[in-house]
Amino acid sequence: MTESSTTKLPTSFWVISAVALVWNCLGAVAYLMQVTMSAETLQAMPEAERAMYTDIPVWATAAFAIAVWGGVLGSVLLLLRKKAATTVFVVSLAGILVQMVHAFFISANPITGASRMVMPLLVVAIGAYLFWFSSDAGKKGWLS
Repeated sequence: MTESSTTKLPTSFWVISAVALVWNCLGAVAYLMQVTMSAETLQAMPEAERAMYTDIPVWATAAFAIAVWGGVLGSVLLLLRKKAATTVFVVSLAGILVQMVHAFFISANPITGASRMVMPLLVVAIGAYLFWFSSDAGKKGWLS
């Protein structure tokens, strides 16, 4: 057995890793809802809200996919105690940042106002935290 496989981990590691998986699965659900939205659902939205979905370029949607599926995979790898989680989380974070560049600076309907910024900034903060957490876990020998 390797040292990392015999190391007793704090309960907080498992709690944070499990919460990370739930959080990222919720992101994956949001992604699936966005990319599978029917024309009827879109037509039922007010024009401004509809434009937020129809004006998203392919590269921003791809960044969203990389962010959420990377987050899900990184969380699973974290629960499996694999060092690869750190690499996957940095790729996920890059996807988040590209997506947010579009949402804040390029979109025809950029995110403005404090209340609309809370969730996007929370997503960035959690993505950065999960990268840091997995990196720190690797340095502590918790991942193999």
